[in-house]
Amino acid sequence: MSPAPERYVHPLSERYASAEMQRIFSPATRYGTWRRLWLALAESERELGLPVPEEAIDQMRAALDSVDLERAAEYERRFRHDVMAHVHLFGDDAPAARGIIHLGATSAFIGDNTDLVLHREALRLIRDRIVRCVAALADFARRHAALPTLAYTHFQPAQPTTVGKRATLWIQDFLLDLEEIEFRLETLRFRGVRGTTGTQASFLELLGGDHAKVDALDAAVGRRMGFEASYPVSGQTYTRKVDYAVQSTLAGTATSASKLGHDLRLLAHLREVEEPFEDEQIGSSAMPYKRNPMRAERICALARHVITLAQDPAFTAATQWLERTLDDSANRRVSIPDAFLSLDGALVLVENVARGLVVNPEVVRRNLAEHLPFMASENILMDATARGGDRQALHERIRQHSMAAAKRMKEEGAPADLLERIAADDAFGLDAAALESLLDPRRYVGRAPEQVERFLAEWVSPALERHQADAQRLSEPNVHV
Repeated sequence: MSPAPERYVHPLSERYASAEMQRIFSPATRYGTWRRLWLALAESERELGLPVPEEAIDQMRAALDSVDLERAAEYERRFRHDVMAHVHLFGDDAPAARGIIHLGATSAFIGDNTDLVLHREALRLIRDRIVRCVAALADFARRHAALPTLAYTHFQPAQPTTVGKRATLWIQDFLLDLEEIEFRLETLRFRGVRGTTGTQASFLELLGGDHAKVDALDAAVGRRMGFEASYPVSGQTYTRKVDYAVQSTLAGTATSASKLGHDLRLLAHLREVEEPFEDEQIGSSAMPYKRNPMRAERICALARHVITLAQDPAFTAATQWLERTLDDSANRRVSIPDAFLSLDGALVLVENVARGLVVNPEVVRRNLAEHLPFMASENILMDATARGGDRQALHERIRQHSMAAAKRMKEEGAPADLLERIAADDAFGLDAAALESLLDPRRYVGRAPEQVERFLAEWVSPALERHQADAQRLSEPNVHV
């Protein structure tokens, strides 16, 4: 038996975030990206006439993924500088390039451009997770498009809707998040080669005062890293408003996940809709009968963390002094990965829950039937008026019967007897059979079934067609659900 670790282990890695998202923010990906940036810089400088040996380029390419983290840590203990530690380590692995690695660059060239690459990859993964959640919820909405259920405002009984229509409200929120993420991906740019304070002075010196070549270098490095545009100006870093925009988008998606999670917790209390529950799953250590909505609760917990983390980049952007201050560094190392990993974990749960949602139609029917007579009172009033009754007088009689029936329910705990009271009232001229015919729940859901079908066809299907191929390539997440 191996002993328990004595170092803190992050729950996001151990329990919640997928292997794909962890890979994006792993040391292997981060430091591999650093080396790819140094290679892109060296290749571009060589193209523009700087004395970069071909052998140096070849050795750098061969060593892109052979990062020895123990040796890097030794260098960092000596230099107290993470980027310079890796400059020396890369020089060890590509000795012909030792003299040109990081030529003209500053630490922000490595750190900031890497962060933008990771932002892009992580946003794509979040996009694909949303698509999978939407696909699962769309299947659920389609299956239950016409199943009448009691709708609530203020968590008080309102007018009927359908189970599928309620699901479209969740889906629409996620589609808005998808639009937001697509916008972020379309407008995310590269920092590029900007030098110590963003003036590109070092590169202008290297390239003999040729401004056109400096622009060409900036564009060439960006293209090699998959970016067609760079932010037009910078200080030492790209503006931290970018981090704020990205994490605000993540927080927006988290609010959608949390809304769904809270709704499922309410529906679980009503016993109308339940999340998946395995045969041997234990709901409570003390109460064996419990079937807690623990996945929905976990969705809400992780989503809350993402929402609160959106404050970090707001404060960071607001307190950046002049061209740069370093108080952003430690915060960004924590807040950015945490936001992505937390949201990834929440969306893994949303998909899992959405694919296994259980509807209890008899409970749904019973809950609606308890309140439907009160909601049908307008139809009863119109029918009785059409039979020759006085609308105002009948309205008052229904009001009195409704109050009496509601009082009986509250004070005696007895079922509502509104229909019996109306059937016994000669003023309405309606017997029990006629009243029952007015209580078909399908008469009270309006256009809900049609809205579901139209929404799925006109909004959901096009979104899925745009992105589902990428989303389907994701492996099944090996995390606690």
